[in-house]
Amino acid sequence: MRKHRLDLFSLIAGGLFTVIATLYLVAALNDFSVNGRIVIPVTFIVLGAGGLAAAVLAMSRRGRTEGYRAPAAPGTPEGDLDAQLRGLGLLDGERPGGEHR
Repeated sequence: MRKHRLDLFSLIAGGLFTVIATLYLVAALNDFSVNGRIVIPVTFIVLGAGGLAAAVLAMSRRGRTEGYRAPAAPGTPEGDLDAQLRGLGLLDGERPGGEHR
């Protein structure tokens, strides 16, 4: 069998649905009732947290340099735009006037 990367979201979702099914099974066998007003929101919260964790894990695996773009050369339309945005303090946490934090 070939090794593959861990799919964190699928693991969390499968575990969550297993827990919910077990909860309903145990409740049915013991004449308890499960409050759906709690189960449904908790399910969505856990799935959202799992999706966020999977996205962060995927970003950390790719590395931070993949999305990096070198600054454009001055005199080109992209370079002039970079200079204007930098002057306004809109690039990489810079303050107006070229001062750095």
